[in-house]
Amino acid sequence: MPKNKAAAHRMTGQVLAVNIGSSSLKFALYATHTDGRAVDVAHVVGLVEGLQEVPQDGDIAELTLTLKEKGSSQRLTISCGAGESPLDTALAKLRIEINRVLNGRELWAVAHRVVHGGTLYSGPVELTAEVIQALSELNPLAPLHQPYNLLGAQAMMRAFDKTPQFACFDTSFHQTLLPLETHFGLPESYFEQGIRRYGFHGLSYEYVSSRLMSHTKAAQGRLLMAHLGNGASLCAAIAGRSVATTMGFTALDGLVMGTRCGSIDPGLLLYWLQQGWSTEKISELLYKKSGLLGVSGVSSDMRSLHDSKLPQAAFAIDLFVHRIIREAGALTAVMGGINAIVFTGGIGEHDADIRDRVCDALSYLGVYIEPSLNINARGDRIAAIHSDDSPVEVWVVPTDEGRVAAEQAIKLLQRRI
Repeated sequence: MPKNKAAAHRMTGQVLAVNIGSSSLKFALYATHTDGRAVDVAHVVGLVEGLQEVPQDGDIAELTLTLKEKGSSQRLTISCGAGESPLDTALAKLRIEINRVLNGRELWAVAHRVVHGGTLYSGPVELTAEVIQALSELNPLAPLHQPYNLLGAQAMMRAFDKTPQFACFDTSFHQTLLPLETHFGLPESYFEQGIRRYGFHGLSYEYVSSRLMSHTKAAQGRLLMAHLGNGASLCAAIAGRSVATTMGFTALDGLVMGTRCGSIDPGLLLYWLQQGWSTEKISELLYKKSGLLGVSGVSSDMRSLHDSKLPQAAFAIDLFVHRIIREAGALTAVMGGINAIVFTGGIGEHDADIRDRVCDALSYLGVYIEPSLNINARGDRIAAIHSDDSPVEVWVVPTDEGRVAAEQAIKLLQRRI
């Protein structure tokens, strides 16, 4: 990293953005500038799969590393023996590949997507052992993500021990929520303890709203964003600031998701506890066995549900769409109207049928799409899909959470200059 401001304005470096889960690690390498700008497209992206495979005595687990650069793609196999950590083994290979790509250029930072910052961190922070320990207290609030984010961060700090590491939070974008949105109907003392609505998918929403603003003035008004994937939520933003969102204290709230139930009556939890259920059993059901998977009994993957002929698969899709429509109406009411809708995430970017069904149900708000534009929007670029006479604009924007994390990390590095 350049040591003085004059040099800083002339320098371009690299930031590695990572998103580490229970079974996979997504990464992207961005050329960044010290003024906080990142290039439009990461020049290297990749995926490590198979991290959940822990080899037993005498066994060998095979991990895969997929690396895409300069229009080409290669798939490498990584062998991990008994007693070895799959994550550490994968990162050792990843470090070799990243150094090859860097070819002597400096890696300025590693930027981690971390789901929950709680009340501790309203923005990105440099990772230390103390910060990781504090963030681990939030593991129960995001059990599918937070523990693996933090284990991954610790492993990256070992693998890239000379490189500053930063946590960038999905909760940060929603710091602008007003008290009416953050409070539950509970005594104030609980809010002071951190029991409140936080909101998630913030890195995605920050990217989508900021990029769409450069394409249309409508995004600078009342914007409804739909991040639809295995995790799914909606966010209402006015002038690029979050004013309401469907996820709350945890990433379990709101829409029906791949394996998560979304909003349910809290009295149901009391009922299960009275029936002798353990908290572990309830957590397993609500986080891993519900949503599209639980309702359909078929799959958590929307593509598989579309292909299925079973009525319960069709019903799962209907319920997914219904919940989006229901929550979209609520968020539009909070904003006092709507100027634009944007779809992002794996389903939002690629599923024209879901977009069509949602927009058709919202036609009473003045949402009209052009079928040919909708069908041809495949998530590879920003695309407008509304008809010429639609009062509400409708867009598809491929998200890039890694780029936002890279930009946030470089801004923190600037403070050292």
